[in-house]
Amino acid sequence: MMRRRGPLAVLAALGLTAALAGCGGGSGTDDGASSDKSLTVWTLEEQPDRLAKAKADAANFTKKTGVKVKLVGVNEDQFPQLITAASAAGTLPDVVGALPLAAVRTMSGNDLVDTDATAEVVEDLGPDTFSKSALALTKDGDEQVAVPSDGFPLSVIYRKDLFEKAGLPEPKTYADILNAAKKLNGPNMAGFVAGDSPSTSYTQQIFEFMALANGCELVDKSGKVTLDSKACVDAFDFYGDLTHNYSVPGAMDSTSTKTTYMAGKAAITVWASFVLDEMAGLVDDAKPTCPECGADPRFIAKNSGFVTSIQGPDGKAPIAGGDVTSWVISADASTDAAKQFVEYFMDEGYLPWLDQAPEGKFPTRAGTADDPQKFVDGWKNLQVGVDTKAKLTDIYSPEVLADMQHSVDNFSRWGFTQGQGNLLGAILTELPVPKAVASLATGKADGKSTATQAQKAVESIQESSQ
Repeated sequence: MMRRRGPLAVLAALGLTAALAGCGGGSGTDDGASSDKSLTVWTLEEQPDRLAKAKADAANFTKKTGVKVKLVGVNEDQFPQLITAASAAGTLPDVVGALPLAAVRTMSGNDLVDTDATAEVVEDLGPDTFSKSALALTKDGDEQVAVPSDGFPLSVIYRKDLFEKAGLPEPKTYADILNAAKKLNGPNMAGFVAGDSPSTSYTQQIFEFMALANGCELVDKSGKVTLDSKACVDAFDFYGDLTHNYSVPGAMDSTSTKTTYMAGKAAITVWASFVLDEMAGLVDDAKPTCPECGADPRFIAKNSGFVTSIQGPDGKAPIAGGDVTSWVISADASTDAAKQFVEYFMDEGYLPWLDQAPEGKFPTRAGTADDPQKFVDGWKNLQVGVDTKAKLTDIYSPEVLADMQHSVDNFSRWGFTQGQGNLLGAILTELPVPKAVASLATGKADGKSTATQAQKAVESIQESSQ
């Protein structure tokens, strides 16, 4: 998923698997007083600064409850193989945090989740205090498979100053985006940059957002794959036009995309909110490098607009995109202690948890029954950045941040409303859609042939996973 990551240590997969296998959780029962209990918790927020904050939060939980916590940072890309290995070895962690939706479905699809415990946590905290959309996305039928913790919205990010100079409207529709990309594209400025690499989930994420805006669904109500529908063919054609004719040469992944935009060499991009602090010059190793940025490090942030919902010609309404990350209680957990832990991190420890990366952790629990906006209001006071700190409210307008919070509360994703969320998790392993999109960007295929290619690949994955 498109979440900002720091440099990864080079570890042998087998060695890392063996190390984590020794960090297993409970036996599924609680035995004795709280002070005698311990939990093993994995978190996909494995960057050192974020892990340090989470460990401090866990230490406060231990002081309050007496339950000891071993917190282990796990790399997102390695999570599927590690959780499979831990399951086979009987060493599942008690709790896993910061899981994107696809990873949640990896666990629930393999019966590795205690859905009763998860549902009890949501009930104890109050379902009405959560985003309805986030709760729906973390359900499989009537089963609550995860506790939604936070989310990040996707936005069409555009150079507001260039749009105003050219007399262009906000890029809220396919036509707006395409017309602006054509008009602003030139030798020193790409009209549009976004994912077209065949091997990254970022490409999947961005295309899914664009496709849903045009009413293109992964499957229909019966579960039949529908990537060869007219709406999807048109979405592939639209995205292919942008990435082939108005982008820059070479495969674009999440890093090259944001680097190009922040260098002042692209008029439009699509990215997650994780980029907000970098755009404002708060991260030394990812600062904007545009010509104006030397004199004003916040130039890109000041001159960017954000559109969180877009619509294609075949779409029925504007669509918001992004992802929700969640807490999962494993099937082998020390249940009562695990529930205590998750409830703590969604209540007393919630703002410290969001404080790991507020720009990419918008709350999916707005507040409590007594204080309905407690966490949304508290989040606004958290500081972002790595080398320089600031509040997002000091950089971006209240309207921009409110739009992003609204987006988090209204995500659309492929497959979930049709009861096929597990299929989305499965295709993110083989990435058939990014492979199809890459052929568009190189001009080797059109929308129809690309849609057919993706249709057949997803059908094969669906068949093999049943």
